[in-house]
Amino acid sequence: MSTLKNWVALWLVACACVALGQNTQEARLMRFPDIYKDKVVFMYGGDLWLASTSGGAARRITTNPGRELFPKFSPDGKWIAFTGQYDGNFNVYVMPAEGGQPKQLTFYQGSAHPLNDRMGIHDEVVTWTPDSKRIVFLSRRDATNGWIKRPFTVSIDGGLPEPLPVKEGGLTSFSPDGTKIAYNQIFRNFRTWKRYTGGLAQSITIYDLKNNTSEDLPHTDWTDTFPMWHGNAIYFSSDRGPEHHFNLYSYDLGSKQIEQLTHFTDFDVMWPSLGPDSIVFENAGYLYTFDLQSKQPNKLAVSVPGERDQSMKHWTSVSKNITDFDISPDGKRAVFSARGDVFTVPAKEGSIRNLTRTPGIREKLVAWSPDSKWIAYISDRSGEDELYIAPQDGLGKEQQITSGHKGFMFQPVWSYDSKKLAWADQTLRLWYVEVTEKKPMEVDRAKYGEITNYSWSPDSKWLAYDKPAESLYSFVNLYSLADRKITPVTTTMYNSFAPTFDPDGKYLYFLSDRDFNEVLGNVDFEFANPKTTRVYIVTLKRNEPSPFKPQSDEAGKKEEKKDEASTSTEESKSKEEGKESKEKSKQAGKDSKEKEKPPEF
Repeated sequence: MSTLKNWVALWLVACACVALGQNTQEARLMRFPDIYKDKVVFMYGGDLWLASTSGGAARRITTNPGRELFPKFSPDGKWIAFTGQYDGNFNVYVMPAEGGQPKQLTFYQGSAHPLNDRMGIHDEVVTWTPDSKRIVFLSRRDATNGWIKRPFTVSIDGGLPEPLPVKEGGLTSFSPDGTKIAYNQIFRNFRTWKRYTGGLAQSITIYDLKNNTSEDLPHTDWTDTFPMWHGNAIYFSSDRGPEHHFNLYSYDLGSKQIEQLTHFTDFDVMWPSLGPDSIVFENAGYLYTFDLQSKQPNKLAVSVPGERDQSMKHWTSVSKNITDFDISPDGKRAVFSARGDVFTVPAKEGSIRNLTRTPGIREKLVAWSPDSKWIAYISDRSGEDELYIAPQDGLGKEQQITSGHKGFMFQPVWSYDSKKLAWADQTLRLWYVEVTEKKPMEVDRAKYGEITNYSWSPDSKWLAYDKPAESLYSFVNLYSLADRKITPVTTTMYNSFAPTFDPDGKYLYFLSDRDFNEVLGNVDFEFANPKTTRVYIVTLKRNEPSPFKPQSDEAGKKEEKKDEASTSTEESKSKEEGKESKEKSKQAGKDSKEKEKPPEF
């Protein structure tokens, strides 16, 4: 009997474990990890978490509403330094490695204007000195402009920060003896440019702190960043390989040879960080460790248990999250895209309608059909942008107009007959589709930039649009739906854009930069062309006269017609005045006679 009870108990425990496993979801979007032996620290949801290198549930060690990020274990494993936003500004903090009360080490108030995301964070913690006594962070506190960062160090006991002896720099790693650093002279790690080979492509420099000398690691046109010095090798991340995705590499200081260590082809190896015997990094939002001995990556299955207040269902105002809008043809309602849903709002009376109601899906780029019946919008519910339409009253069924599209779609535009929609996309192409046929037709494909301006003719048979040329000046084109023929309207001599038909279809209006009236500055003595753009017009038929007839003031010619017209006007005016005077005299005589008559009883 006892054996049966034991089996039942074990079965219940197993079921409970399965249930817990089903409710525990593997975490993603874990960022800025660091590793020390069997412990990993990372940022998730703006807080710091601790986990084991064997995976499992992580433990939250900060809870402040501000962000805590860039955690770094001290080389002796006793401390975690990080950048914290406890008082509104970002500063350097330190806490015990198992968590505890943070201690503020820097007190930088920040700049007058907050940095945008691509410029990084003030006082970003990047590493420790090898003796675990000082923390290295990046700061703009003595920079002459917002581009330049410089490595500083601050003692774990506090005190004034001290700059490293380099004018500017980014991510940094010390040699084991602390006499040299491997660092990026350029910091641009929040600019997520892919396959970049321009002037801001980072390289790695070894700088001797004692002898004030430097040497560069072998560099290609591609980006080398995240230097990590371990023993006789410098590990780093680069997109120089055939995949042109960031992967781990090593540089042997003895043989001067570079070896590629990982071969990820879908996502980049991001924010790698070095521990005593391994590296931890991000890839596709997951955490991986890379063992320096076996040279093998290992994915960590980490969960982050706890409440997700931002992902819980709740009521919220979307009035501050409006991204685009349109107005109904009669002006009685407007349509808005806000916080991923489509709403129509009355001008005065009535209720607001949510036409989509799709949590977790984003609808955007709304357009109201000219016949007032439909709302068009872009939705990513399939995982890619697709074009949809829905009845404006919210009573009918939504229709998907496109399928199988790849990439971002731009603003849809209705034809005047409400039967067709035009849009462009990130592949530099312009499209239109018959709403009933649902078969997209390619209009044109640019080579040098996106097509973003396009409009329909009043008869819905033509599209006008502009596209960039090799000079990056845009030129205006017309596309005939019947002939599938493209006709250029302007040349690439000037920048011409935003074409629009007039309501009668006689003219095409567009903007163009053609006025080069240079002015000279009073202080800088530089020429400028501040007002180059005007509105221009083109007639669309050969026999259509220009609305602006040629005019010319000529010397020596009397304006006879004008004088005759004015004389004629004066004569007719005097005649009218005389006639009016006679009428008044007649009426006055009549009134006097009436007064002379005796009253009748």
